[in-house]
Formats: sequence, structure tokens, C-alpha cells
Amino acid sequence: MRYYIIAGEASGDLHGSNLIKALRERDTDAEIRCWGGDKMQAAGATVVKHYRDLAFMGFTEVLKHLGTILNNIAFCKKDILEYKPDAIIFIDYPGFNMRIAEWAKKQGFRTIYYISPTVWAWKENRVKKIKRDVDLMMVILPFEADFYRKNWQYEVVYVGHPLIEVIEAEKTKPAQPLSRDKPIIAVLPGSRKQEIVTKLPVMMALVKDYPQYRFVIAKAPSLPDELYTGIIGDKDVLLVKDQTYNVLKQAKAALVTSGTATLETALFGVPQVVCYRAEPISFWIAKKIVKVKYISLVNLIMDKPVVTELIQNELDEKNLEAELDKILHEGPELQQMKKDYAMLWDKLGSKSASAEAANAIMNLMGQ
Repeated sequence: MRYYIIAGEASGDLHGSNLIKALRERDTDAEIRCWGGDKMQAAGATVVKHYRDLAFMGFTEVLKHLGTILNNIAFCKKDILEYKPDAIIFIDYPGFNMRIAEWAKKQGFRTIYYISPTVWAWKENRVKKIKRDVDLMMVILPFEADFYRKNWQYEVVYVGHPLIEVIEAEKTKPAQPLSRDKPIIAVLPGSRKQEIVTKLPVMMALVKDYPQYRFVIAKAPSLPDELYTGIIGDKDVLLVKDQTYNVLKQAKAALVTSGTATLETALFGVPQVVCYRAEPISFWIAKKIVKVKYISLVNLIMDKPVVTELIQNELDEKNLEAELDKILHEGPELQQMKKDYAMLWDKLGSKSASAEAANAIMNLMGQ
């Protein structure tokens, strides 16, 4: 069968690549065309748009690039019509994917969504469109199935979190040493330019205060080195590419931007401080419409403050240093975080999300 997959971010590229492998195991004749990245291409898909050209973050950024976004939507529709897939699989990236799903359903295509939009956090009315436009919704967070069922009488498939299989496999591999003389503080400042520019300077301000540690930045593969080196300056900091998990396997603590990276860090058992800062206008708008207690996936899944979140004006050098000190030294905060990390694993379960998702897709397609 022919599959058209749309992923617009680095995390979507990772999970899309594993889904592609699982689909190919069950459908040896599968032909796959996609929007994604290097990992999806390595898994055997033909990439027509790279996610590095798609990642616009925040309300004002979207407005600035509206023309590009509209052109991408038009190109996507044209490409789908020419390719004539048996199914279209949307991975997260809701601002774009929901538009395409509505159009695709009207065109008669089979529509499948893997990794639900965060409708439990904001834009809950999107569920009406999901029920109308999506033939199969596969969710990855334990509470999402109950949300859809109880609030919207919509049956979805909980497949487990795709990071479980990824990190379990990664833990079996030996670490490639990055620092032989000093323990490592991992720095994960995000995958978008806007995130790096707003958060990395604050993170780098701490380097001078921790000469006994090696700060290692896990660089986003789609961004140029110059973006980082201009902020790092002459500080003794190591910048590495495509080694996020290798860094986390060796880290004593981590400074992490919000998003998937917070969950990855927790699953590797690394104590962390979550750092978040957006453009003031974007943050003001978000506060008005987003209805969640936390910004990190770890805290959202556990429904309690497992890790400290420094948000907006709270993210300054003084606060960040104070919170980093707490997790670098054995104490009640660190002990509790370790206990909560163990509970997080139990809560997420041991399903292989890619295999479960591929099975659900095959069932829908009658295979």
C-alpha cells in the first residue's frame, strides 16, 4: 500500500521513522512518501519537505511566516493528489495537519492521526474536527484515551508512548565518552532557532559558576553551529550534534527546554530543571487560552511538580543556579525526583508504540 506521512518536527521525525519500520514489517510492499527528516528518510521513506523548513513557534512567528505556511499547504495538497496514497498518516504538528486532514477527508482519503494534538490543554473544540476528519486517532499519553471517551464520547487507541521503545533500546548501547575529567551538565535548549536565542544565553551564564563540571550542549541537527557559538563565546563548553541520548547517558544533571526533551531526560533518569521563555506577546496569549497546570510532559503525566519549571521571568541566572544546585547534590529534592522518575516508567507502561500503531493501521486498512 501507499502511505503519505506528515511530520513537522524533530520528534515527529524520530517517531515517524520507527512507525515506518513497523509498517514495513507488516506491509513488505509499502511505499512511503513523507514530510519529515533524516531519520524517516533513513527508514526508507521519500522525503519531500524537511521539518527544518516548517518549524515556526509562537503566535507572532506564525504570523510572520504565514505566506510560507499557506504555500506549504497548497503544495501538500497537490503532492497528495498526484501521489494518490491509500492512507495519510498525520504525526502531531496540528496547526498544519488538521487543515490537511479536513481537506483529505473531503477528497475521500483514509485519514490516520498518530500522536494527538494537545486538545486537553487548549483548543478543545478541535475534537469536533477530529471526530469528523480522522478515521483513526492513536494517542500516546495515558490520560488521553479517558479524555476523549469521557468528554467527547470518541473512541481512540492508546498505543503507549513511543519514547519507551526508543530509550529502552538506547540504554543497551555503551556511551561514547564526552568528558573524562569532569562530570557533565547536559544542556538541551530546544530544536528551534527562537528557543535557542531566548534560553541558551541564560543557561550559558551558569558556566562560570560551575568550573568543576563540563557543560555539554546537545545541538539540534537542523540548526547551524554559528547560532550556538555566537552565544557560547569563549566559554569552555562542548557542542555536540546528533548525540542527545549519548549526552544524557553521561549527565549528572540537565537544563532542558520544555517539550519532549523533558520526558526523554526523565526516562534516562537525569535530574533536570525545565527552562521556558517565549516572546512576551506569545506568552501573554498562551496564558489566556492554555489550560494546563504544567508545561513539562513529566509533570503533566504525573499530575504533580516532579521537576522545577522556570517560566518566563522566573528563568534568570539566580533562580536557575539555585535549582541546579538542588539536583547536583544529594538531598530531599533529588531523592523525591528519583522516586517519581521510577513511577513515571510504571505509569507509561511497556508497550511498543510503533508496533501497536502499525497494528492499528493494518486493522483499519483491512490487512
